[in-house]
Amino acid sequence: MKTADLIAEAISLPVEERAMVVDSILKSLNQPTTDIDEKWALVAKKRLAELRAGELEAVPGDEVFRKIWNRFSA
Repeated sequence: MKTADLIAEAISLPVEERAMVVDSILKSLNQPTTDIDEKWALVAKKRLAELRAGELEAVPGDEVFRKIWNRFSA
């Protein structure tokens, strides 16, 4: 299969499946560090549980990135 055909096939997939393909390809380029990934997964699960329990408030992504941009553009 030619690369162009493979790309065309991937692009025709539903968005969820395209995301899985991209994730798999990226993982093949940058092998995850299992220990670190497991720690980050635990942090993410804890924060999600806190968010769902109403223990913390979500901050919109654009606001987060604006604050980061302001901090580093000065």
